[in-house]
Amino acid sequence: RCVQETGRVHGGKLKGSLVGKIILLVGPPGTGKTSLSYSIARALNRKFARVAMGGESDSSFLKGHRKTYIGAYPGKIIAALKECGTENCVILLDEIDKLGRSEIHGDPQSNLLEILDPQQNNAFTDNYLDYPIDLSKVLFICSANIKDTIQAPLLDRMDVIQLSSYTNEEKRQIYYRHLYPKAVQECGLKEIHKFKIEDSVVDELVNNYSRDAGIRSLEKYTRKILEKIAFKIVMKAKSEQQQEVIVNAENLPQYIGHPKFPKDRFYKSLPKGVVIGLAYTEFGGSIMYLEATQSSFVEQTTQNKDVIQQVRSGLKTTGSLGGVMKESMQIAYTYAKSFLYNKLNNQFLERNEVHIHAPEGAIPKDGPSAGLAITSALVSLALQRPIKQNVAMTGEISLRGKALKIGGVKEKILAAKREGIKEVILPTSNKDNLMDLPEYIREGIQSVSYTHLRAHETPEHLVCRLLLEKKKKYT
Repeated sequence: RCVQETGRVHGGKLKGSLVGKIILLVGPPGTGKTSLSYSIARALNRKFARVAMGGESDSSFLKGHRKTYIGAYPGKIIAALKECGTENCVILLDEIDKLGRSEIHGDPQSNLLEILDPQQNNAFTDNYLDYPIDLSKVLFICSANIKDTIQAPLLDRMDVIQLSSYTNEEKRQIYYRHLYPKAVQECGLKEIHKFKIEDSVVDELVNNYSRDAGIRSLEKYTRKILEKIAFKIVMKAKSEQQQEVIVNAENLPQYIGHPKFPKDRFYKSLPKGVVIGLAYTEFGGSIMYLEATQSSFVEQTTQNKDVIQQVRSGLKTTGSLGGVMKESMQIAYTYAKSFLYNKLNNQFLERNEVHIHAPEGAIPKDGPSAGLAITSALVSLALQRPIKQNVAMTGEISLRGKALKIGGVKEKILAAKREGIKEVILPTSNKDNLMDLPEYIREGIQSVSYTHLRAHETPEHLVCRLLLEKKKKYT
């Protein structure tokens, strides 16, 4: 990974200058943005300095105070140059997405334009020094969790590198190579101490305890286990017992408690109207059930046509849904109604009120990528036939059934694989994202792409494999 990212600046190394190179590392917490910046500096054999930007709202933080003020001092950029002792260094501007803004003390992000823009930073003037300083030889690396709060003119000058979440296999390798040896040393454990952590513990930690995008929770749990092992070794030494301490998947809850992330699948087999969707969360990816059911039964209990007309159709949505997801559900409902009526001559959604629910209502949910899953749930309910088992789907659809590109493909594929899903349906426009994934991630997952939802000549085959199974009994 380090070699891949430093390759972006090797061209500048060949010509002896890195003018115009501003790297922005964007990714979730714990994905190695700061460590990668250190590695780039080491690979280029340059001095390194870090400037923490989070929460700063005063422009003098970067440009310094004028000497007329009591307690005036230079800005952090000049302080970083002083720390490195050279103008040919690497400076990390950490967490620039968390910069504040003050109507009185100025806007630090606007000051960054002068600092980072190659056309301006060859004569950067600090208020304290009051003398132009050439910053064109400095390699600036910025880090952020999200790009949304960064001003567009500033973002336009940066070379954005998106760091995605670690895969389970990457977490295992990081555990064995770095986290475990570091934690053993910090806890004072040595080879003479008799203890063992089985491989099954690592799998359990990665799958059910630390699903965050980075490795911080994995590091925390590893240290917690080893601290309790060290405690047991000390207590046994006092009692002159020399039994080996063994940690396995069965006794792991005694060390770090019960799993924080139990299995997400609570349907052994999908009934009609229930679909497995895929979501992208702050912890990476996860599966998400979407349930659709009939909520009006007036037509079955009364013959009054006026009453039937009044309540026979409509849509209810629940599940702590955001505005975008509510719109997505309404679009899916309208398209499914049209699809069923025009293509399959089915009037179920015309004659019945439908309720769609996203379980785990305490968790906020938003985004447009549930469109295909909602449509599939409605079609499954209308045809009274369940969706094929072990299939998950994601994708936004338009009002005319067109498939639109979605994000978080890597995280969603990993979530499906973790839960034993055998087949994933994605928009065709995401095919390139899928092919960019390593082979070991795609292995064992069959992917199906679609561009439009249509029906074949027979209702048994709905497109893009809406995947309704043949009629059979489900419990």
